Amino acid sequence: MTAEVDAEITVEQVIRTRISDALGGWYGSLETALPTVAFVVTWLVADDVRAALLGAAALLTVLAIVRGIVGGSWRFLGSSVFATALAAFFALRSGQAQDAFLPGILTSAAYGVAALVSIFARWPLLGFVVALGDPKFAEQPTAWRRDAGLVRVCSRLTWVLVALFAVRLAVMLPLYLAGEVAWLGVGKVVLGWPAYLLAIVVMGWLLAVGRTPQTDDGGDDVTERMEQAHQQTHPPAHPQTHPERERTEP
Repeated sequence: MTAEVDAEITVEQVIRTRISDALGGWYGSLETALPTVAFVVTWLVADDVRAALLGAAALLTVLAIVRGIVGGSWRFLGSSVFATALAAFFALRSGQAQDAFLPGILTSAAYGVAALVSIFARWPLLGFVVALGDPKFAEQPTAWRRDAGLVRVCSRLTWVLVALFAVRLAVMLPLYLAGEVAWLGVGKVVLGWPAYLLAIVVMGWLLAVGRTPQTDDGGDDVTERMEQAHQQTHPPAHPQTHPERERTEP
C-alpha cells in the first residue's frame, strides 16, 4: 500500500509542498514593502534624501519592536534592513534620491542573468530552493540533480523567475534614468511582493498541470526524503475514530 501511494507522488507534488513551506506570511511582505513607502512619502514631503532615509529607518525600528513583541521569523525584516542600508549608501553617496533604487535594479539584473545561465547549465536556481527541504542537503547539496524530472521541472519554474526579473528591469530602469522617484517607489512596491506572489501563482499552475514522475534513485531518493520530511513536519489530519462503534456495528 505504501509503495503504491509513493509511486503516485509526482515531482510537482514534492516541489509544491516545498515551496509552500518556504513562503513567508502577509506580515513578512509588509516588513519588506513599508520601508520603501516611508522613504518615498518622506521624500515627497521634505524633498530631502537624508530625511527620507531617516523616515525609512524610523519605520524599520518600529517594525523591529513589533516583531520582537509578536515573535516569529526575523528573515524578512533582516532583508529589509540590509536593503535599506544599501539604498542609503548609494543615495547618500550621490545625493540623488533615485539612487536609493539602484541596488534593487542591479540586483534584479544580476539575478535575472544568473537564473538564465543556471537554466542553460542545467543547474536551475529554484532547484537549490527546493533542495533545502532535503534533510541531507548540508551533506549532499547537489543530490537533487540525480533526479532528472526534478531538474526539468525546476528549470521550467526558474523561467518564471527570469520573466519576473526581466519585467522589473523593463519598468524600473527607465524610471530610474528619468529620475522619477515617486514612480520608482510605486514600482518597487508593486513589483516586489505582489509580483512575487503572481510568479508563485504561475508556478502553482505549472505544478498543478504537470505530471512528471519521480526518477528512481534507488535507496537514496532525494524527492522521497523531502516528501517524508514534509509529512513529519505537517502530519495529515486523520478523522477521529470510534473503536467502540467499530466493534458493535456490522
